[in-house]
Amino acid sequence: QVQLVESGGGLVQPGGSLRLSCAASGIFFSGATMAWFRQAPGNQREMVAAMTRDGTTNSADSVKGRFTISRDNAKNTVYLQMNSLKPEDTAVYYCNAVVLTGVIRNYWGQGTQVTVSS
Repeated sequence: QVQLVESGGGLVQPGGSLRLSCAASGIFFSGATMAWFRQAPGNQREMVAAMTRDGTTNSADSVKGRFTISRDNAKNTVYLQMNSLKPEDTAVYYCNAVVLTGVIRNYWGQGTQVTVSS
């Protein structure tokens, strides 16, 4: 059974930092492309940052220079370090795993709320 469990969300003031974690089980983690998405009320889910199995990263223009994705294959965990947070970063953040095992399989976590407010 595949599980992606996010943690680390919460309430933070503008300019603050948070670190999200996503612990994966039931997948070949080191072979997966891992990503973070977010969805604010009334908006579509959007990709925030992604990291392939070889370490190549990509991130949305809105978070470049502020957010950093990383992974620890020994711990089957992907992280999202978020600095200089803005109110517009408020959203539910979802962990995503894409695994190629003959077919492409796409998995999601349950989400963690991030609220940036004074």
